[in-house]
Amino acid sequence: MGEFMIQDGQTVVFAGDSITDCGRRAQSAPYGAGYVQAAISLITARYPERNISYVNAGIGGNTVEDLRNRWHDDVLFHDPDWVTILTGINDLHRSGDAAIPPDKYERLYREILELTINQAGASVVLLDPFYISTDTDTGSHRSRVLAALPDYIAVVGKLASEYGLHHVPMHDRYMEQLKHRPAETFCPEPVHPGPAGHLVMAVELLTVLGW
Repeated sequence: MGEFMIQDGQTVVFAGDSITDCGRRAQSAPYGAGYVQAAISLITARYPERNISYVNAGIGGNTVEDLRNRWHDDVLFHDPDWVTILTGINDLHRSGDAAIPPDKYERLYREILELTINQAGASVVLLDPFYISTDTDTGSHRSRVLAALPDYIAVVGKLASEYGLHHVPMHDRYMEQLKHRPAETFCPEPVHPGPAGHLVMAVELLTVLGW
């Protein structure tokens, strides 16, 4: 087991959309009932001596533009040592003028990263957007989403490489899981994971950080 990168006394902010939110502003306050809570529990179980502060800054329905607009108040305000970012599926899912095309997605995502690195000096973990389905060739809505998703995933990979950030190829990890089990094992529909899906996310995120 390598050295876990999140150290005693540090602050971690988890930023994203409904997948990150997961009830953290309602019945599952303050951390939600998803991968954020699972990650916190796993860290606590293995490193009980580390006093780490956590903030769930997910808001359901958010796009990268929404994140950009609230980044100062909801992320930088907390003076984080670590920031994890998961965004993209809402950018892709929106229709018409509300959609965020890949070029705009990259521009706004880059602005977020510049703010995080230059103003907070935080270490950053990028999680690829994902879609838990293998329906690639029936002409369905799910097929169309899966066809468009690689452009957004490519942006995240490009930015992670360019800025030297930690990167979790979450969609690829789910596709590996779906070679062995049906999608409903992890997700009641392709966007919002269930308990097993969130646990997969937490494990993949923490593995990248040496947990």
